[in-house]
Amino acid sequence: VQLQASGGGLVQAGGSLRLSCAASGRTFSSHIMGWFRQAPGKEREFVAAIRWGTGRTYYADSVKGRFAISRDNAKNTVYLQMNSLKPEDTAVYYCARALSYSDNPSSYNYWGQGTLVTVSS
Repeated sequence: VQLQASGGGLVQAGGSLRLSCAASGRTFSSHIMGWFRQAPGKEREFVAAIRWGTGRTYYADSVKGRFAISRDNAKNTVYLQMNSLKPEDTAVYYCARALSYSDNPSSYNYWGQGTLVTVSS
């Protein structure tokens, strides 16, 4: 399985960005696709996740109501729509795959390369 994240960039506070994560290889309905982020000097933290089959979503409290995760099964792609961005959202964003839901990065066994999101104040 290979994951390719894209869509990062520079945006002003209050703006929006949409990240994409294209997955190659076989996926199963029970698999979880997650987004994590890591700011300089900080640990990697959970942002959101979605189950391929049911579309059930999970969010960190810090992004609820602002971010939305979705998937396109036909394209094997997961999206993270980020609205009302804040400077504290600045980080490298990673997509990852797990066999079951977790907000712990150690539960995810495949990772994309990361895409940088910078939110200016």
